[in-house]
Order: sequence, then C-alpha cells, then structure tokens
Amino acid sequence: MNKLELIEAVASKTMVSKKDVEVVINEALATVGKELVAGEVVKLTDFGTFSVKTRQERNGTNPKTGEKIVIPAAKTVGFKASKGLKAKL
Repeated sequence: MNKLELIEAVASKTMVSKKDVEVVINEALATVGKELVAGEVVKLTDFGTFSVKTRQERNGTNPKTGEKIVIPAAKTVGFKASKGLKAKL
C-alpha cells in the first residue's frame, strides 16, 4: 500500500473527502518526522514505536573495487511493532 492507496482507504471508511484525509495524513507524518528530528520517541498505541537509532562506524568493502572502506556512523529510524500489532499478524 502506498500513500495514495492509504488516503483512498481512509476516505472510503470515514466518508471524509480524499483532500481532507490527505491533509490530515500529511500533517500526521510531518509531525512524526519533526519529533524524530528533535530526538523524541513517537509511540502510537496498538501500532508501534518510532525512535532514532545510531549506527556505529564500521568497516566495509566497496563491492566494485574490493577496496576496504570505513562506513561512517549514521542516524536511522527504528520501528518496534506493538504487541497488539504483532498479535494481528
């Protein structure tokens, strides 16, 4: 499911216009993004938790040349599904 399909599914179940649903979904996702950028954890009950994780610097190999390289430390987004969501799967 992509974003457009999500908007259509929510609009059909709630009888709200696609345009209004799109605004709400865009704002919700923007808010989650802002909180993650600020280093906060976002917990959505019965869905899961989004958090910022830090990957350590590590050694790697360039697949084209075989040359050894250092992959720098980086931040990434982690997601842990809630018990309720896991149970539904």
